[in-house]
Amino acid sequence: MEKLIIKGGSRLSGSVEISGAKNAAVAIIPACILIKAKCRLENVPNIEDTKLFIRILRLLNADITYIDKNTVEIDCSGINSCEPARELTRKMRGSSYLMGALLGRFNKFIMDTPGGCDFGTRPIDQHIKCFEALGGEIQTMGSVIKGEAKALTGSNIYFDVVSVGATINAILASVNASGTTIVENAAKEPHIVDLANFLNAMGANIRGAGTDTIRIKGVDELRGGTYTIIPDQIEAGTFMIAAAATKGDVTLTNVIPRHLEPITAKLMEAGAKVFEFEDSVRVFVPENTVFKKINFIALPYPGFPTDMQPQLVTFLSTVIGTSSAREGVWNNRFRYVNELKRMGASIRVEGQLAIIEGVEKLYGSAVTAHDLRAGAAMIIAGLMAEGVTEISDIYHIDRGYERFVEKFVQLGADIKRVTVITDYE
Repeated sequence: MEKLIIKGGSRLSGSVEISGAKNAAVAIIPACILIKAKCRLENVPNIEDTKLFIRILRLLNADITYIDKNTVEIDCSGINSCEPARELTRKMRGSSYLMGALLGRFNKFIMDTPGGCDFGTRPIDQHIKCFEALGGEIQTMGSVIKGEAKALTGSNIYFDVVSVGATINAILASVNASGTTIVENAAKEPHIVDLANFLNAMGANIRGAGTDTIRIKGVDELRGGTYTIIPDQIEAGTFMIAAAATKGDVTLTNVIPRHLEPITAKLMEAGAKVFEFEDSVRVFVPENTVFKKINFIALPYPGFPTDMQPQLVTFLSTVIGTSSAREGVWNNRFRYVNELKRMGASIRVEGQLAIIEGVEKLYGSAVTAHDLRAGAAMIIAGLMAEGVTEISDIYHIDRGYERFVEKFVQLGADIKRVTVITDYE
């Protein structure tokens, strides 16, 4: 078992390059199933979730070659199965995109319920709704989901709630459907736009991605090509908050500043200095800055990202005064709060609301990374804390961040990855 050992107190400074977007990559890689030709993907984050998807596609008989650690060629022309490996799909929420891709390619799929981070109920009813609107018949038998269609036909789809996953699956399933599909109340996240841009580059006809309404005119066939995945908005935001939390001076390169505006706004409201350039952002905190309490709500894009909520709450834990954070997307995303309390934080959770009474400092402790973004928050807490923090279950962090520890170390953090032998290993 591996742990992270963090000695707090270092002020982060320097420059860090942001990797490709995890959330875009885990949608674009399965989208290659729809293409009977070679696709070359660049700026692919070298993380556990993308490696897992590559394993899944290889077991479906895709031909995949790594050109380098961030460039991969995927040829799905030889895929001959609609049943991805269940022991792998259970490990990742993004595996749900295989449903839309396989249904779009073969008019059928059989797979287990997707896995991933555990922060509340994550129903797939909106996914099923879009498949059925296109002509699919969906059966659920325990943990197994089976979909089949005689043919997929364009339709009008209205989502009852804004769902990133269902929006992505609607795009994947309708790209090759006959006729036109109109998706209303669609999610607008940058990685949805990136997926649409990728498919359009391969010959799809998708309009309106990034707005409430997406129109997809089905095409007979997609072609191969080369595509570069966008930078990771959440990784960038995490380093921005870490820079502010340590009163540092950090420049992030390979970013799209527009995607970071909700994070930039909240950091500036709290008192940090943020400077935007064409493809970089600098976060700077003068040494004697006294941060101000703030309130925020995590909402679908273009609101403040739910995937940044744990990191910002962690930062606010030492901002004197009463701040608040409302979670407007998931129903159980405050599990990490108990870990912050172990470090001396004073936070009260009332349903979907966290009330943060800022304390003077956090203290190093043994904590657990309950999920991917909570793990990032624990790293920030460790950097802020007095003393030494040990973080366990760090495999969650490796799922979504490339060379995360190494990047923090290059900015001056005192972090070590250690292997611990337990009695049951």
